[in-house]
Amino acid sequence: MISSSDIFHGKVLIVDDQEANVILLERMLRGAGYVSIASTMDPGEVCELYRNNRYDLILLDLQMPGMDGFQVMEGLKKIETDGYLPVLVITAQPAHKLRALQAGAKDFISKPFEMAEVLARVHNMLEVRLLHEEARNHGKMLESLALKDPLTGLANRRLLDERMSMVLVHARRNKESMAVVYLDLDGFKQINDTFGHGAGDVLLKMVAGRMVAAVREEDTVARLGGDEFVIVLWHVSGTDDAAKVALKVIEAVSQPYDIEGHTVSITASAGVGIYPVHGEDADTLMKSADLALYEAKRAGKNVCRISERIDLSAAAPQSA
Repeated sequence: MISSSDIFHGKVLIVDDQEANVILLERMLRGAGYVSIASTMDPGEVCELYRNNRYDLILLDLQMPGMDGFQVMEGLKKIETDGYLPVLVITAQPAHKLRALQAGAKDFISKPFEMAEVLARVHNMLEVRLLHEEARNHGKMLESLALKDPLTGLANRRLLDERMSMVLVHARRNKESMAVVYLDLDGFKQINDTFGHGAGDVLLKMVAGRMVAAVREEDTVARLGGDEFVIVLWHVSGTDDAAKVALKVIEAVSQPYDIEGHTVSITASAGVGIYPVHGEDADTLMKSADLALYEAKRAGKNVCRISERIDLSAAAPQSA
């Protein structure tokens, strides 16, 4: 919800080659309660100033020597990629108003200035601009929630499916191997029972951070729910390479945690499926990795199992 305070704290840039006009507009706005006002008499500076400060409103004179307001708006369009120009043009030429609106300006102020008109149009434009930003940020948040696990910020199942498809296409095209690591925590329920679900959530966040730090930037770490995680390795040279990464993740996860003044230890088990040896599509690879994880659990936990019963014990000590 946009408040009056938000509007009066909106960032305003005044652009006019006449110093008297700049001073007059500044006095009007400051007198009305606006607190974040900047100005320039050089139209060539506008794009760089906007790039660095992202003003909520630009009061832009159309007729200036060297570079007119229409040219300034063309430059702003290259910066404001979503197409919304927060420009309120200033003009003494009625014929220029329609052209300015067609060029992307959202409204206009006529010269000579009338204070009531200036303040009304500035207020309205700032309100619309801030509402636009609020809606855009809300849209980004919803998009992020649709693709990310809300607790850990890791990829969720939907984003995992998208990344998996992309990695498989890359692997097929380049005749390379990729891998899926299916991992869950050993004894996580005991942590929840002993310290509470709040501490369990904190632990999951910390585990997620360690997993992300243990793999490459191009790899994807996802949380499927509870204490189940999947890691998609973009490229592996073979079984040994995939096992090395899985063991590195297990070791990182198995280091002690400091949660609410308590030292908490937990281990992890992992199953690995490798393309194309253990499957040529996402479903088959996930099932292969899941079966390998089941074998790792049966083997005593805190281990990595690769399909076809290749067993590699983690360096971290097994929990009681």
